[in-house]
Amino acid sequence: MKLGFIGTGALSSAIVTGLKSLPGEQTAVVVSPRNEAVAADLAARFADVFIAADNQAVLDQCDTVMLAVRPQIAREVLRELRFRKDHHVVSLIATVSREEIAALVWPATHVSKALPMPMIARLQGSTIICPPDPIVAAFFARLGGVIEVEGQSEFDALTVVTATYASYFKYLDTIHSWVRSQGVSNDKARDYITSIYKALANAPDTAPDEGFMHLSQDYATRGGINEQVLRELTERGLFDTFAESLGRVHRRIAGT
Repeated sequence: MKLGFIGTGALSSAIVTGLKSLPGEQTAVVVSPRNEAVAADLAARFADVFIAADNQAVLDQCDTVMLAVRPQIAREVLRELRFRKDHHVVSLIATVSREEIAALVWPATHVSKALPMPMIARLQGSTIICPPDPIVAAFFARLGGVIEVEGQSEFDALTVVTATYASYFKYLDTIHSWVRSQGVSNDKARDYITSIYKALANAPDTAPDEGFMHLSQDYATRGGINEQVLRELTERGLFDTFAESLGRVHRRIAGT
C-alpha cells in the first residue's frame, strides 16, 4: 500500500501519527500541501512521509487515498481531480454521502467511508467504516479498533456520536470552573476530574450486557447527590434538549 491524503489537517495528522507509532511500520505516505504547517511537521517527524506538489500528485503516486478535506470545499476539490479505476478511496468526510463521493471520484469504484476520532493518534477509539471492507478494517483495527456497518443509515446514526466531543469537554470545563471558584487550585481540580472521568469511561466494561441507564441508576443512590443533580437536570429539560440537538445533527448528516 502507498497511502495518500487529500487534505492534511488534524485528522490526517492523527492517523499518520498513530500509524507511524506502530512497531516496524513502513507504509509510505504522501500528503497534500494545502496545510503547509501540518504537512511539514509530518514530513519532519517521519522519514517515509512525503509532501506532494498538489492534490493530483497525491493521486498519481498512491493506490489508497483518504479524503480529508472540509465538507464545505469537498465537492469543489474533488471535481478538479482525476482518479484512476484502481484507486481505493476512503472518505473521511462525515457530511457527504458515500454515493456522492463515489460519483465525484469515478472511475474509481472501490469507495468506503470511515470515521476515525482524533485519539487515533494514541491508538485509541474505534473507527466506523461503511460498507464492510477487509482492507480498510485491517488498517484501522491496528489503530485502536474498528466497527463495520452495512448501511449508510447506520453509519449516519453512529456519526452523530462524534458531534458530542466538544460538549463533553464543555461539561468537564463547567465542573472544573465551579471547583476552582471554591478555592481549589487549577492543577488539583483538573487532575481529580481527569482521574474520575477516566475511571467512569471504563465503567461500562463492568456491566457489558447492561445499558447506560443501568449505570446511571447504580450511581444515583436514592436521596444522594448524584440523584439530585440528575433529577434537576432532567426537570430542566437538559437531556431532552440534547436529544433534539442530536436529531438536528442527524438530519444535517443524512441530508434530510
